[in-house]
Amino acid sequence: MSPLALLQSGCLIAFVLLLVVAGWQDLRTMRIANALSVAIVALYAVWASAGLAAGNLTLAGVGLSIACAAILFAAGVLAFAAGALGGGDVKLAAAAGLFAGFPLLTEFLTVTALVGGLLGLAILAGAPVGPAMPSGGGTIRARLRGGLPYGPAIAAGGMWVAACLGCS
Repeated sequence: MSPLALLQSGCLIAFVLLLVVAGWQDLRTMRIANALSVAIVALYAVWASAGLAAGNLTLAGVGLSIACAAILFAAGVLAFAAGALGGGDVKLAAAAGLFAGFPLLTEFLTVTALVGGLLGLAILAGAPVGPAMPSGGGTIRARLRGGLPYGPAIAAGGMWVAACLGCS
């Protein structure tokens, strides 16, 4: 394995670790530190640079990845304005979207939505998901108002992307 391929593999491992930290942090506190999203963007820059140098990536592919991340961020801002997503979720999704790019964007969004749906069902069923769970489980209305930590779902989507990139 070439040094550039090793560097890319290391970036993917670090990407997964940052996703785990972000998902766990959101699950426990309903917040995702900006530093985690910034670190993911920096990792993408290193990963993409190594891919360009090795000939595994093209400038057009990198440009499409940046465009996908920008579109995810714009859609996330709209969801944030509507109260559907938190700001940390928006930034994490856009940062992870860099790695997904156009080829894996649909898979990233699908896995994220499926895991987010499972988290939502768990909250409705009374599972203690997130810090805002009312004591004793509360009513369904109280559970819905408590919020949904979406970071773990975004992390799962990002891990799917990392697995796909690691196998290619």
